[in-house]
This record gives sequence, C-alpha cells and structure tokens, in this order.
Amino acid sequence: MRISSKIICLCAAMNIAAAQAQTSTHMVGAGPTRLLDTYLTPEKFSGTGFTYLYIKDYAPTDTLRRWTTTIEHELDFSSTKDRSGNTNDLEGTYNLYWGRYYNLRPTRNLHLQLGAAANANLGFVYNMTSSNNPAQARAALNIMPSAKAAYDFSLVRHRFTASYGLMLPLVGVMFSPNYGQSYYEIFAKGNYDHNIVPTTFISAPTFRQMAAVDWHYSARWTLRLAYLGNYQQAKVNNLKYHTYTHRFLIGIVRSL
Repeated sequence: MRISSKIICLCAAMNIAAAQAQTSTHMVGAGPTRLLDTYLTPEKFSGTGFTYLYIKDYAPTDTLRRWTTTIEHELDFSSTKDRSGNTNDLEGTYNLYWGRYYNLRPTRNLHLQLGAAANANLGFVYNMTSSNNPAQARAALNIMPSAKAAYDFSLVRHRFTASYGLMLPLVGVMFSPNYGQSYYEIFAKGNYDHNIVPTTFISAPTFRQMAAVDWHYSARWTLRLAYLGNYQQAKVNNLKYHTYTHRFLIGIVRSL
C-alpha cells in the first residue's frame, strides 16, 4: 500500500509539472531617474540609474488551466544631483511583485492576461551633503490591478513577440515619518505619529509599465529588449516623494 501511494503521488506530481511551462528571465539595464523627497529637501534631483530584473513565470500548457503565476524581483540603484549640481542623492529600491493572471486568447497570435499583483517595496534615499536627517527609509505594500498583452509574429523566417504590461494602483499601506519627526523619535523614543499610513490610488498613484520585443532564436532561448517605466509616488503626512525611473533593458529568457 505504501509503495502504491508513493507511485500515485509521483505520477500526480509529474502530471502537475507537465501541465505547467516555466520561463525565467534575467535582464539588466540603465536609464534616467528623477527623485523628490521633501522629508530630506524640497529640491528635485535627477541622474542615472541601473536595474536588474528577474522574472519567473508559471504558465499552463493546456486549455483547462487558465491561470498564470508571475514572480518578479527588481533591484534599482541611482546616483542623482540637484539642479545646481552641488548636492548628490543616492537611491536604492527593491521591489517584489507576485502576480496572478487569467489567460485569454482572442486570436491565434494574440495573448491577453488579466489579474492583479501584490507589490512589496523596500528602499532608501541618502543625501550625501546633509548632516540633519541625511537618510530616508521606504517601505510599502500595494495591491495593483494588472493586464498584459502579447502578439506573436514572424519576420524574415524568425519568430518574434511584442508585449506590453501595465500595473495600476489600488490600495496599500506604507511607512512614513510625519512632517518634522526624526527617526530618533520613532525608533529610540517610540513616539508613534501616524507612521503606518493606509494609501489609495489618490494618495499614492504608483504605476508601472513594460514594453518588450522578444526574438525566439531557439526552442528554449529568447533575446528580449524592453523599456521599463516605474513611477512610484505618494503624498502622506504632509510630505511628498516620487521616484520616476526609465530603464532600457536587455536580457535572456529561458523556457523550461
């Protein structure tokens, strides 16, 4: 009985694995960054940033399983200066996206996905010339409705796919000091002052988009060129911040 049960479990696991196609994507890129954080200074900053993006897709291979799970890890680092060029801000952000999408196929070449993604955000801004409150920490959780579209086509006997994805803000929660409140008051003295703030698409209109073209040069490997725009912003506790990043990415997609 035990051997039979193990065989049944093994067969079931093999069926589940066979019903899902996995793809993993590694991408790197660079582009401009625009930065504002009025907790540190009312001055706006701009500069150049770099991004590493890893994407893991678990997609169905049959018509009965219509749901796809997508996990994304996005690491960003930027060096920015103010308009005079005398002050430098360093910014780093990690974003984790976990998305669940329902698959639609209106035509043979057109693929649509509708769903939502949970986004966990951790980051920092460090002002290299300020001695009073020189750094700002960032942490947020967001629920973001999302949609993707992909179109397959051929060109000079090669297969290509053009795709576009969009994530929009809905609700979330974020950490923020209050206006004039120091980190010493928050963490050393334990003086809470509305530092965990519920957010909506009005107070934190954060959204993200990516357009890409894939060249399927073999059965398992794909070359991807993409543009990634990530627009994170909020107005809470009488403070404003935004980080606008534009990245031009290149990477490899492997199908399993």
